[in-house]
Amino acid sequence: MNIIWFWVLSGMLAVYALLDGYDLGVGTLHLWIARGDEQRRTSLNAIGPVWNGNEVWLLAAGGMMVVSFPRVYASGFSGFYLALMVVLWLLILRGISIEFRSQLPHPLWRTFWDTGFWLGSLLVALLLGVALGNVLRGLPVGADGYFQGTFTLLLNPYSLLTGIFALAALAWHGTNYLRVKTEGEMLERSRKAASVLFWVALALTLAATVATFAVRQDAGVNFLAYPEGFVLPLLVVAGFVGGFIARTNERDRLSLWSSTAVIAGLLGSAALTVYPNLLTSTLNPAYSLTIYNAASSPRALRDSLLANVVGMVAVILYMIYVHRTFSGKVQVREHGHY
Repeated sequence: MNIIWFWVLSGMLAVYALLDGYDLGVGTLHLWIARGDEQRRTSLNAIGPVWNGNEVWLLAAGGMMVVSFPRVYASGFSGFYLALMVVLWLLILRGISIEFRSQLPHPLWRTFWDTGFWLGSLLVALLLGVALGNVLRGLPVGADGYFQGTFTLLLNPYSLLTGIFALAALAWHGTNYLRVKTEGEMLERSRKAASVLFWVALALTLAATVATFAVRQDAGVNFLAYPEGFVLPLLVVAGFVGGFIARTNERDRLSLWSSTAVIAGLLGSAALTVYPNLLTSTLNPAYSLTIYNAASSPRALRDSLLANVVGMVAVILYMIYVHRTFSGKVQVREHGHY
């Protein structure tokens, strides 16, 4: 049950990165790809029906961590407290920017909220990448299971690299989403941006991979112990091959599936790299919080898994319905009011 919960939580976080990832990606380039009020309204309408539902996966993963691995929740939130508060306020900024933008027709009002949407999206993508880097690198977790460090310790060179990588990868993912959802001038600009961001994401993926082996000597051990795990880096390779093929032509859906494969493969590889640790201690490996010493009781794990399955099935059905209802190219005059 402990192993199942590890992969369930990893899967939920990966789904969040894939779904809200294209929302964040759209936001990071909002001021450049979308030019003029009508195009920015089109950009927001592309994510308008789904962005708040996509964030449910992050909230659900955090909530499920409380009941499945409470020691990790306590330690992680104590160590990342300031960073998590910043992310929370940035998510709020993104939300109110999307909703408030249309309330007044004045150009300054709309420019202000466009800037808020851009800034919130950019910083959230960056900070989520920084958090992932620290989980991979390890944290100063003491014998009591709590974080023994400061906020500035989280901003180390490796985590900043993974933060920049996450920003570039999600920006690429977002432009690929806009390729599927927009048309005309905005579509052409999205294709050009995606072509450039493909190479940036590829270069940063290689750099982050090399850096991971440098800061974590056991990075490849689990892949040798579980050879089936090699499907994850192969998924990354397949995604970049697809992205290369789609970067200069009209195969827009292939481009979106390609960035989806890359992000899913990388996050799966990261999860297998740290397994069975949830928080690796840089002070002493014996202090690491694992899926065994940080877990709830077997009964709590079983009961919470049943509840989570029911809830996630409902969320999946809702997400399928919404994405199918609002599929196809988006236009300002059709739906939404952003």
